[in-house]
Amino acid sequence: MGYTLSEEKIEKAIEFHGHTCPGLAIGIRVSELAINRIGIDQTASGLCVVETDMCAVDAVQFLTGCTFGKGNLVHRDWGKAGFTFFNRDTQKGFRALFNNDFRRNDEKEDPDNNTGKLMQKVADKTATRDEVQQAEDMKAAAIARIMDADLDDLFLVEEIKAPPVKPARILASIQCQSCSEMVMESRMRRFDGQDLCIPCFTKKEQKV
Repeated sequence: MGYTLSEEKIEKAIEFHGHTCPGLAIGIRVSELAINRIGIDQTASGLCVVETDMCAVDAVQFLTGCTFGKGNLVHRDWGKAGFTFFNRDTQKGFRALFNNDFRRNDEKEDPDNNTGKLMQKVADKTATRDEVQQAEDMKAAAIARIMDADLDDLFLVEEIKAPPVKPARILASIQCQSCSEMVMESRMRRFDGQDLCIPCFTKKEQKV
């Protein structure tokens, strides 16, 4: 069973991101899972925690309405294709992890990582015209495979019963005693008797 989102929504998600790619396809499908499972696109009380900064996050923002600016999209830099969604209205949520077995099937078909080497050549702009076309064909095939897959095959899902993070809070701002810029109090650091922003704290710490 393939995707159930409308072609219009998918095209708009691609337009929002700027191009189509396998990473965006993962984001489209995990957003579809959240929409179908907990109706996260129908509430202002949705919440998402992403464990990656990959292209998928743009699809999550566009399709679910969870954004960094609203404070209901949280990034944890763990380098995992993990996505936790929670609907505060219904108190339902889950964590979805991109299924490594789905990824392994690709690795079995390409044990020498020729795909990775080819993509690196394209990124380094050392690929020939034929290799660039080959890379585009492989990317299109990977996108189609993700979009056509059953959601149960794409993600490992674990139910959660409580919000993964607390609601965003409006905190006071404090002036950094080094650069004089205003900083949210929760981001201040104390160093050698001074209240410092993170960049100033890091500079002083490196000099010690």
